[in-house]
Amino acid sequence: MNEDLTAEQGEVTALLCQEDELQDGQMREVEVEGQKVLLVRTEGRYGAVGSRCTHYNAPLVKGALVGNRVRCPFHGACFNVMTGDIEEFPGLDCLPSYKVIMNLLMQLLFYNARIALKLSRRVKEMSSREPEVNHSTLLIGGGPAALLCAETLRQNSYQGRIVMVTKDALPPFDKPKLSKALNSESSQILLRSEDFFKQYGIEVWTQKEVGERETNLHNIVQVSYYTVTLLSPPDARARSLGCPGQHLKGVKLLQTHQDAQDIHNSCQGQRAVIIGASFIGMEVASYLSNKAASVAMVGTTQYPFERSLGPEIGKMAMHMLEENNVKFYMKDRVLEIRGEDGKVKEVVLESGAVLQADVVVAGIGVVPNSDFLMGSQVQTDSRKAVVVDEFMKTNVPDIYGAGDVTSFPLPIRGGQRVQIGHWQMAHSHGRAAALNMLNKPTKMDSVPFFWTVLLGKSIRYAGYGEGYTEIIFKGKVEEGKFLAFYIK
Repeated sequence: MNEDLTAEQGEVTALLCQEDELQDGQMREVEVEGQKVLLVRTEGRYGAVGSRCTHYNAPLVKGALVGNRVRCPFHGACFNVMTGDIEEFPGLDCLPSYKVIMNLLMQLLFYNARIALKLSRRVKEMSSREPEVNHSTLLIGGGPAALLCAETLRQNSYQGRIVMVTKDALPPFDKPKLSKALNSESSQILLRSEDFFKQYGIEVWTQKEVGERETNLHNIVQVSYYTVTLLSPPDARARSLGCPGQHLKGVKLLQTHQDAQDIHNSCQGQRAVIIGASFIGMEVASYLSNKAASVAMVGTTQYPFERSLGPEIGKMAMHMLEENNVKFYMKDRVLEIRGEDGKVKEVVLESGAVLQADVVVAGIGVVPNSDFLMGSQVQTDSRKAVVVDEFMKTNVPDIYGAGDVTSFPLPIRGGQRVQIGHWQMAHSHGRAAALNMLNKPTKMDSVPFFWTVLLGKSIRYAGYGEGYTEIIFKGKVEEGKFLAFYIK
């Protein structure tokens, strides 16, 4: 046998620490053969798992340990420290878990296969498709809700056909990266490889769109033999400007990977105007601040993020960008976009200001991607969101909704019906929908979490603070180091 292979398949035994060096509720990072391992003592038990979050590789030792779960310090993903399983999102993969034993000298020892030590993440065991299983699941949309639904079905021994239909040119990808790193290559943002989908029998149909003529979903089910459907468009549709000149060359929306590439390429050394001081708009402004010749931001409120995060945080974020080549035109609106020879030339504001522009990027909000449901029996609300219950069920049997397109009851607000377009929440929706499809009653019970990144600094938000009447700060907002508590 090859000696290198034998060494790779051998066992690793290593002293981790003395038993009394780790108190209950504590964790530490230890090194075993050059690999970092998270060692945990909780509720009288010891566990060892991979040390890095499988989402964006954050060090879990800096996170929060509560019971047998560790929560990532970056974006709130949660892992079981005994099994390594991911139990809250964002992220797809589990942590590798390792055996910890105590010897007679009250020493904690690491005893595991060497090959397992080299793994940084673990894909949960999944089934694949069995052709003789006469059952199919149609996933309309290619976002995280659809992907989590597909994977959860396979993780729970579902062997029917799974077809994911998306209008995107790419299979499921990491969409939050688009506005933070517009020049990301497609290979850098794909959530799963083509081989992964083949291995687990998940069909992904790209550049396909459900048209209005097919809105009778029961007919789709009968004709195509689909008996379960998940409605999870990959994202809400970007709202158009609705002003004269919106169709000129150089006016752009950010929805797809190609859109991000186009904005990146067209703004190099050019005059960029961003309409809408939203999270997407601010991230694009941050990205372009050292690439465009000039960046102008137009917003309707006094400060960015004012309605969601409050004026203090909005002011801090605005000043950060002002110091980095971004000029703000707040409490203003766009009247028209003027062009020359079919290409954008300037943006005219209500205040009378005229902004010279080579490129205009609109970030003024989104609307649910639910037009294809017009005329169907699926209930939507006044904002065109698909109405689901706590089990992600629509009013039509065997049709579920998940992700940005849905209006759902939020447990932490006493069942208040909300529509939340967060990456993390879509993961939770997809998982809950899949379990309920399999007759494993599971209520969607997740706390909303989102993050934004401006000039390398991250703002993270947990909860749902709509209707707050007071903000209590700990720390100094103007210095960018603070906690904010939204009180009602």
